[in-house]
Amino acid sequence: MAKGLISWAWLKKPYYIQARISYLRVKYLFFTWLAVLVSSWVVYVQYSSYTELCRGHQCKSAICDKYRKGVIDGSACSSLCDKDTLYLGKCLSTKPNNQVYTGSWGDVEGVVKCQMGDVLHYELGAEMEPRKEGALFDKPTKGTSVEKFKEMVFSHLKEKVGEQANLLDLASLVLSVADGNKDGHISLPEAKSAWALLQLNEVLLMIILQDKEHTPKLLGFCGDLYVMEKVQHTSLYGISVPWLLELWIPSGLRRGMDQWFTPSWPRKAKISIGLLEFVEDVFHGTFGNFLMCDVAAANFGYNDKHDLKMVDMRRIVPEASLREAMRERRCGEDADCVYGADCRTSCDLTKRRCTPEVVQPNLAKACLALKDYLLRGAPSEIREELEKQLYACMALKGTSDQMEMEHSLILNNLKTLLWKKISYTKDS
Repeated sequence: MAKGLISWAWLKKPYYIQARISYLRVKYLFFTWLAVLVSSWVVYVQYSSYTELCRGHQCKSAICDKYRKGVIDGSACSSLCDKDTLYLGKCLSTKPNNQVYTGSWGDVEGVVKCQMGDVLHYELGAEMEPRKEGALFDKPTKGTSVEKFKEMVFSHLKEKVGEQANLLDLASLVLSVADGNKDGHISLPEAKSAWALLQLNEVLLMIILQDKEHTPKLLGFCGDLYVMEKVQHTSLYGISVPWLLELWIPSGLRRGMDQWFTPSWPRKAKISIGLLEFVEDVFHGTFGNFLMCDVAAANFGYNDKHDLKMVDMRRIVPEASLREAMRERRCGEDADCVYGADCRTSCDLTKRRCTPEVVQPNLAKACLALKDYLLRGAPSEIREELEKQLYACMALKGTSDQMEMEHSLILNNLKTLLWKKISYTKDS
C-alpha cells in the first residue's frame, strides 16, 4: 500500500511541474502580447500625431503653386521651388497650423516657418491658432499703386503698434524687406507676400529689431513662408530625451533634470544678461512697447558663445494691440482676461470687461523664469544679494510710466551684479 502511494506521488509530480510550466508559458505569452499591443498603440498615436503636426510638404506644395502662378514672390521662392537649394529638414512643429522645420539654404543653416490654413491674422486669444477669414494673398489687389501700398502698410502698422512719431521709418523698413530681389521696385507678387508676413508678430518683430543682438535674422521669405537664423541651443535649459522615455518620467523629476543639464554658472549668468537686454529692447523700444506673453524656457536659446538668442517670438505682441483686444473682451472673472500664458489683466466686474493694463511687466516675468536657473550653483558670496534682487524684480507690477524708473533701476542692478561676477572669467 505504501509502495502504491509513493508511485502515485511520483506520477503526480511531473504532471504538476508540467502544468506549472504551461501556466508560466501562457502568462509570459499574455504579457508579451499585451506589451506588443501597448507599444503598437503608442507608436500609432505618435505616428498619427507626427503626420498631423508635420505637413511641411503640403506647405511647400501650396507655396510653390502660388509662386508658379505668379501670385506671390520673395527672396526664397526661386531656391525653394525652382533650384531646390532650400531644404526642409527635421520637423519641429507643435501645432498643425504653424509648421516649423530645420532647414538648409545653400551653406546657411536656418529655421523654416510656414502658416497652414486660410489666413495669417492672429486673434489675441488664449490660443495662437489663426482664425479663418477671406482668401490668402488677396491683398493688395491688382492695380494697386506703390503709393497706395505704402499707405496700406502705414495704416496697418498704426493699428498694430499704435500712434508713433516715427511710423514712416518703420514703414520704410517693411518696404525694404518687401523688395525681395533688391531691384529697387516692389512687384505685386512681392507686395502680396509682404502683406501676408506683416500680419505675423514674429516677422514684424524681426524687422523692428533686425539690428539687435538677441533677435534672430530674417533670412528670406516666399509668401507666408519665411526662413530665420538658426539658434544652436534651442532651450534655456533642459535635455532632450526620446519620446518613449518622456512618457514615463514624472513631471517633478523632469523639472529637476532640466535644471541639472545647464551650462556652468558664469555661462548661465551671461545668457541671463542677454535675456535682460532683450527685455530692454522690447520695453519702450524705437517703435513702441511689446509684451512677452510666454516666457517658457523653450522660447529662449543661445549660441556657442552663450549669447542669448530668441527661438520663438510669436507670442511677443504689440502692447497697443493687446490693450485694444482686452478692452473688447467680456469677462466674469480675472481668469477670462489672459492672453498666451503670461499676459494677464484684471476683470472690471461692474462693466464685465477686461481692463487693458497688464498685471505683470516683462521684467517681472523674465526674473521669474531666471530665478531657479540663476540661483542653482550661484557663488555663495553673491547668492543672498542675487536672491534679494530677483524677488524684488518678480514683485514688480504694472507697466505705467511712473514704474519705468523702478524697472530700469532693478534691471541695471541685476545686470551689474552679474557682470561684476563674471567679467574676469573666460566664460564672459
